[in-house]
Amino acid sequence: MTAHSNIYPTKALQALDAAHHWHPFSDMKSLNEEGSRVITSADGVWLTDSEGNRIMDGMAGLWCVQVGHGRDEIADAVYKQMKELSYYNTFFKTTHPPVVALSEKLAKLAPAHMNKVFYCSSGSEANDTVFRMVRTYWDKVGKPEKKIIIGRWNGYHGSTLAGTSLGGMKAMHSQGDLPVQGVHHIDQPYWFGEGHEMSPEEFGIVAARKLEEAIDELGEDKIAAFIAEPIQGAGGVIVPPETYWPEIRRILKERDILFVSDEVICGFGRLGEWFGSTYYGMEPDLMPIAKGLTSGYLPMGGVIVSDRVAEGLMLSGDEFYHGYTYSGHPACAAAALANLEIMEREGLVDRVKNDIGPYLKERWLKLGEHPLVGEARMEGLVGALELVGDKKNPHKPFADVGTVGTICRDNSFKHGMVMRAVRDSMIISPPLVLSHEEADFLVTTAEKTLDDTYQDLKRDGLLG
Repeated sequence: MTAHSNIYPTKALQALDAAHHWHPFSDMKSLNEEGSRVITSADGVWLTDSEGNRIMDGMAGLWCVQVGHGRDEIADAVYKQMKELSYYNTFFKTTHPPVVALSEKLAKLAPAHMNKVFYCSSGSEANDTVFRMVRTYWDKVGKPEKKIIIGRWNGYHGSTLAGTSLGGMKAMHSQGDLPVQGVHHIDQPYWFGEGHEMSPEEFGIVAARKLEEAIDELGEDKIAAFIAEPIQGAGGVIVPPETYWPEIRRILKERDILFVSDEVICGFGRLGEWFGSTYYGMEPDLMPIAKGLTSGYLPMGGVIVSDRVAEGLMLSGDEFYHGYTYSGHPACAAAALANLEIMEREGLVDRVKNDIGPYLKERWLKLGEHPLVGEARMEGLVGALELVGDKKNPHKPFADVGTVGTICRDNSFKHGMVMRAVRDSMIISPPLVLSHEEADFLVTTAEKTLDDTYQDLKRDGLLG
């Protein structure tokens, strides 16, 4: 979709990008040969690239632009704050009005037992903070032997040293001799990929009890915490069976182990509740947050801390030796406050729950009838399509995992929409302001993309 003539020197920008810019999670050799896509502007749920093409942002940036692009209220709030106090740190017994106001706001939005917030600049930093906070808590309450943190295979908690270790991405572990000592992983609740020989309900119980088995194997007295995303995002939008979280809740209630709900993706309305743990009826001790906190307008993350953990960390009266230069940055706090005000004023969380979420889900799930789709799933405004080569044998993976997903992703861009490929599944996470008409475009474009990809695979002999 072309919006206007090209006013940017695409080739020149690509050449400079290749010469000097190292992209995250990228094969830089092949990317530099191909040339980066240059995004030059955005408004609402739409992006514009340097060639003038208008593209629907089906991933809300990187799971984060809840209120859509180009909101003047956030830009104005940041500008005003920068004119007044562009930066000051929150070390050395110091604070400032924006971070005080934001902390109060987050405490009101969070579950009633969570009233403190520690700030950083990203979800990865938030999970580094969690790693240290969990272990320090147990030291201070007199149980220093509790060091092990249990995560899940294919979970994602960032790309820093601790974040990568807590996550269960084996490809990431292969670089840098990870995970660090003291992290243990259990199976994920991925019914389509790993549990289809059982009913979803049966598999949910079996997957949850992997936590119980690990606790019994390692010793409850050695385990500090269990960390998990309510829905695994970067792992491929893994929606657990309905039986999974109730069984996890039972196990944790019986054990003296902290629960960390990673809300970096699921938080701030993505599932139709302020937090994903609320959606699933869980009571976390710690909640890492980022992304939707500011709708990506400025980088900000944090950890919302339960009263239990906060009181434990303050027991000995000495300091918690942890913090970042930009913890509680005033301009970022101003962006977050403006973003949350928009979300409340426009009722975006309720809208995901009762309006646009159900509207899109009904249409998205119908894509499961396509000959290339083995399963369509969606909760709130996050969804996935599992691509398969044979509908009669849908759980058999493609020979070269990831190739088909990449073909489908590229076809999606050709039709004017961002979908992300994870292995051979396509995932979406659009802004919460998506209109009904835009939802129709999203589904129609996804169907065209599937059709094109199906024809490509037939032509190249990659089906069946």
